[in-house]
Amino acid sequence: MDEEDTRDFNERCAQCSEVNWGLTDGGGFYCRSCHNVIEDEILCNFWRCYLQKSKQAYCKRPAAEAVKPLSVCESSTDVDSDPERPSLLDLLSLSESEGDLQTDCSFASSVSKVSDMIYIHGTNSDEGTELGYGRFVVEGHIPYMNVFQHFPEKMKLCGLDLKIFCVESWPVYEEVFNKMHELAAFLDLPRFPDITESCFLHPDMLCVKYLMEANLPDELHNWTCRVVKKIGIGEVDFLTLTPGNKSTRKVKYDVLAAAVIVVVLKLLFLLDDHYEWLLSEFAEERNKNNTEGGPYFEFKRWYEVVKHSLDVKQKKLDEERAKYLWRCEKPLFYSVNKKSKVLKRRQMVVNLQNQFGKLSGSVQRAEKPNPSSFQLSWSEENTDGSCFHGHSLKGVLQEKRGLLIPMNPDYWLCTVKLCNERLCGHLAHYREVEFPQTYHFVLRLFSFLLRIQPSCIHDEDAAETVNKSE
Repeated sequence: MDEEDTRDFNERCAQCSEVNWGLTDGGGFYCRSCHNVIEDEILCNFWRCYLQKSKQAYCKRPAAEAVKPLSVCESSTDVDSDPERPSLLDLLSLSESEGDLQTDCSFASSVSKVSDMIYIHGTNSDEGTELGYGRFVVEGHIPYMNVFQHFPEKMKLCGLDLKIFCVESWPVYEEVFNKMHELAAFLDLPRFPDITESCFLHPDMLCVKYLMEANLPDELHNWTCRVVKKIGIGEVDFLTLTPGNKSTRKVKYDVLAAAVIVVVLKLLFLLDDHYEWLLSEFAEERNKNNTEGGPYFEFKRWYEVVKHSLDVKQKKLDEERAKYLWRCEKPLFYSVNKKSKVLKRRQMVVNLQNQFGKLSGSVQRAEKPNPSSFQLSWSEENTDGSCFHGHSLKGVLQEKRGLLIPMNPDYWLCTVKLCNERLCGHLAHYREVEFPQTYHFVLRLFSFLLRIQPSCIHDEDAAETVNKSE
């Protein structure tokens, strides 16, 4: 029985790399080779809870509206209908149900719903697995586009079922974030595990990650920790999610950490397209005669190195998105009569693509690499001086009463007064032409790392600095 239920799950075990799965009593997968247990059952539990809360299943009196027969697909696609096949909703019915699954297909319009549940699980774990969610979707590590091609053979789709999984746009961070909170409240989930200083989602921990990836000096972490403590955004009650509690702020952990780094850079370098260059010239002169300790951090040199790497990565990303095949690579057919025709047509398309690829000199797509937490990597072993992790902030600090404080006496706010987010959708409005270019570059860097719009980080920056000034 295990072989039949696990034959379509062909992922390698993270511990022993074997593909030898069995089912636990709770319905999860475990590796027969090393007995490693994975959490696939978490999404199933979320689904059961959702269907029960919405009274679509797992209740004594499910929704009265029964499933209507789906119309035969009459479009000129590669899809045909098999009248004897079970519907998608029948296949989603589970044996643990307290009642029959009687519902329309609205609950399963749910590629986005599943993504919200994945995000909830990431936030509910101590691994911070929701970070980079949008990037993992774009890179294909999380099934989202044409997800039905990963379904087992018995879950064939046609007709209106295809529209359920027809996704033609990338997930938007803010939409997923807001829907995740709505879904968590709807499911009446309990308070999430406390986010303490040792948790990966704590801003002090996340700032370490993003400082490393942004190729900034390690010494900046002391300043990010001071900012986090000063404005109180490292407190457990502030960070921990309590679904349905409207009095608590909805924390975007990764965006918050990026905004803290931006605040620190403004504190030390001002980022006004003038002061940071003066500090850089001063550090460059000091480095010419510096024989002790690490080199002084030169903002201008850092800007040039990181901008070059960012431009290359951004160009590659834009090209990959432009070349993305929105149509499913796996041909869809549910009729024996049309199977050979569809396969032949698909093979012709593949052959033409290969021929055009050879003529244009394009490189064949390599095997999908494993997901990585870092998109930009910098090594201190490089002899070209492109890594700034060990550089010193001595050129931007001064000692006063036994404490190191910034030489920069000024600071500018992103906005004087916050907007009503419920009315206009933003805490502060961001237009690139109204702000310094170095500030925009820093926002662009972190927006690339997080796969969000620069305005998202600008909003968070405005919220923290305005609240602090009040």
